[in-house]
Amino acid sequence: MNGKQRIHTALNREQPDVVPIWEMAFNEESIIGIGKYFVDDDKLPPKKKTVDMTAEEKAAMMYTYVTFVNELDLDGVTALSTAPRVRIDKDYIRDDYGIVYHQGGEKVGEPYPVDGPVKDMSDLKKYKMRTVKDDDFAMLDLFKSAFPNRSIALHMPATFKLSWSLMGSMEEFLMKYLLEPELAHSLARMVTDYCFDVVEKAVEKNVDWIIMEGDLAYNPGPLMSPAHYDEFIGPYHKEICDKAHECGVKIVKHSDGNLTPLVPALLNAGFDGIHPIQPQCMDIGKTKKEFGDRACVLGNIDCSFLLVFDTPEATRQSVKETIAAAAPGGGYILSSSNSIHPGCKPENYLAMVEAARKYGKYPELAGK
Repeated sequence: MNGKQRIHTALNREQPDVVPIWEMAFNEESIIGIGKYFVDDDKLPPKKKTVDMTAEEKAAMMYTYVTFVNELDLDGVTALSTAPRVRIDKDYIRDDYGIVYHQGGEKVGEPYPVDGPVKDMSDLKKYKMRTVKDDDFAMLDLFKSAFPNRSIALHMPATFKLSWSLMGSMEEFLMKYLLEPELAHSLARMVTDYCFDVVEKAVEKNVDWIIMEGDLAYNPGPLMSPAHYDEFIGPYHKEICDKAHECGVKIVKHSDGNLTPLVPALLNAGFDGIHPIQPQCMDIGKTKKEFGDRACVLGNIDCSFLLVFDTPEATRQSVKETIAAAAPGGGYILSSSNSIHPGCKPENYLAMVEAARKYGKYPELAGK
C-alpha cells in the first residue's frame, strides 16, 4: 500500500498494511528543526513567521517540508489555507476575514484571535464574508503535485471557531448563546455557508479528506454544555458533514481537551474521525473500544510534555503503547496530540516516526 491507500483504509475503519503516519500541522520552527536532518543549511529558510517571509523564503520553507516528508515517507500531510494575512505591528496580524491575531516571536505557535469585525447584530448585517478564492488552496495545489501517492487533508474553518474569531473573543461568543441566541445562529449560518464553498472548492482540487479546526473542549471537559452544542453547533456540523459526504470525501473533527461527552453528538453529526484524543484527559484505548465501530481515531502522541521535554526512547515507548491500545483491527492514524509545534524536539519527532514503522505492522497487531 502507499500512503494514500493506508489513510483511506484507516478512515474507513479498516486495516491497512501498517499504521498510517500523518500530522495536522508543522510550524515554521519545527519544519526547520526537522529539515536540518535532510536539507543542507544553505537551503533552509530563515527562522521567521511565514507572514514575514519573502516569496523566496516561503519557497525554501516548502522545499524543506517536502524534502523531509519524502525522506520520512509520511503517509499523509495537511494543507493549510493560504488566504492572505498581513502584519499590523510586531505583535499582531490581520487576516482576510478582518480578524486580528496576536502573533509573537518564533517560539510562538498558532496565532490567537483577539479582535474581530462583528460585535453585535448591526455589525453582522454590515459585514461581508470574503469569497473563497483559488489562491487559498496554493498549499493544496503544491502538495497534490509533490505527493501523488500520499494522502492530502485540508485543514478547514469551523462553525464554532470562525464564528467566535469574527467576534474576537470565545468568551463573548459563548455568552451570546444565553444573551443573543439569534446572533449566535446568524453567525453560524453565515460561516456554515462559507464552509460549503470551501469543501466544494477543495474537492474540485482533488483533496483526499478534510479535517475541521476548532477546539470544543479543554482538559476538564467541553467548553459548552452538550445541550448548547446540540442547539448552536451540531446542526451546522451535520450540514457540513453532509456536504463533504455528498462530495465524496471523509471529514474528521479536531478538538483538544476532554471531548468524550461530545463524541456521540459529533458522530451523530456525521464526522468520520476524531482527532487528537489528548492523552492528558482521554484514554485512546477506551475511546477506540467505545467509538471505534463508528469513527477512525487519530493522534494521542503527547506534544505537551513527551515530545517537548522527554527523550527519544520515551517517545518510542509511548508510540509502542499507543499503537498496542489503538491500532488493532485498523481504524487508527498515528499523529501527535495536536501538532508538531516549536517546542517539540526534532529528535523526538524522528523517534516517533521510527517507532511507528517498527511497531505498526499489520497483521501482527490484529491479535493484540
